[in-house]
Amino acid sequence: MTERTSPLAVVPEETPGHGLLKGKKVVVTAAAGTGIGFSAARRAALEGADVLVSDFHERRMNEARDALAAEFPDQQIEALTCNVQSTADVDALISGAAEKLGRIDVLINNAGLGGETELVDMTDEDWDRVLDITLNGTFRATRAALRYFRDVPHNGVIVNNASVLGWRAQRAQAHYAAAKAGVMALTRCSAIEGADFGVRINAIAPSIARHKFLEKSASAELLDELAAKEAFGRAADVWEVAATIAMLASDYTTYLTGEVISISSQRA
Repeated sequence: MTERTSPLAVVPEETPGHGLLKGKKVVVTAAAGTGIGFSAARRAALEGADVLVSDFHERRMNEARDALAAEFPDQQIEALTCNVQSTADVDALISGAAEKLGRIDVLINNAGLGGETELVDMTDEDWDRVLDITLNGTFRATRAALRYFRDVPHNGVIVNNASVLGWRAQRAQAHYAAAKAGVMALTRCSAIEGADFGVRINAIAPSIARHKFLEKSASAELLDELAAKEAFGRAADVWEVAATIAMLASDYTTYLTGEVISISSQRA
């Protein structure tokens, strides 16, 4: 029997910007490097937004800011360091971003930490660090953003980065899966409360989007195996994930809140 190959097995050319976020002020956490965070910040700029990138790693954050500023010279590109494990840092990020940009329209919560550790070998420190960065960090940023939106006269949007591992079982991922399932639940519950302040809150759940940072935290064999199971027989490109984030952040989804959008064929 001949194995069939999807016509979508080849990553398409990146979709051009369509002004979906023109005039918006967008904040992205964990936006340095080569992963979804930087791609989301770049996509926001490509769609016309002014962007503030944040990250714990100051040098890489500044490199990300400079790269965006060079590509989008007519837009405001800012940067603020932030450790999402610190409430003081997160609160300062939201207040500082509002000051630098003039306002905040969109927060993209991208900060997260993974790794491969079997549960029997997992230490309390392994568990706590992944949960604190991935789940608690999203909580801290969402709380700070809701407090900001509560006190301003305009609506807002929050987009969280979850994962299909919030639904799906995978070996050596108990801490990460638990954290991402928590992000999904946080998204749903905070969306009900955010409606009081005119805030829509949704999440994406990518399966596998290959980039250099991911390849440092998981084996090539595992990534190849996971990619082969996708409907198109390949991993997503980070721009494909970022484009979905931009859609959720835009006015094309004004009645969508509390949802988790699977960027994958593998919901369960």
